[in-house]
Amino acid sequence: MGEGSLAILMASAVNYAWRALGVAIGGAADPRHPVILWAGLVTYAMLAGLFVRMIVMPAGALAAVGLDVRIGATAVALAVFLAVRRNALLGTLAGMIALIAATVLAR
Repeated sequence: MGEGSLAILMASAVNYAWRALGVAIGGAADPRHPVILWAGLVTYAMLAGLFVRMIVMPAGALAAVGLDVRIGATAVALAVFLAVRRNALLGTLAGMIALIAATVLAR
């Protein structure tokens, strides 16, 4: 077994150990407990921050797309998400299609 394979195996073992601990503890936790509610809010805030960063300060191929196109695709994604009873998959697909369509049409 190579050094890279061993590192992946060890990282996977640690990851799954934490997941198992989360499942064990999560089953006994009250979902309305203030600490659990706080953790959920922090998670949503971090995710929102990452989304804003991707829109305003993108990296990689997304940096080549104009800010107006990125904001427009985000608006389409949000509108579809809200229109289809908060379906994240359909909202994401709509935003992706809007981003691709705007990029192709801009050529």
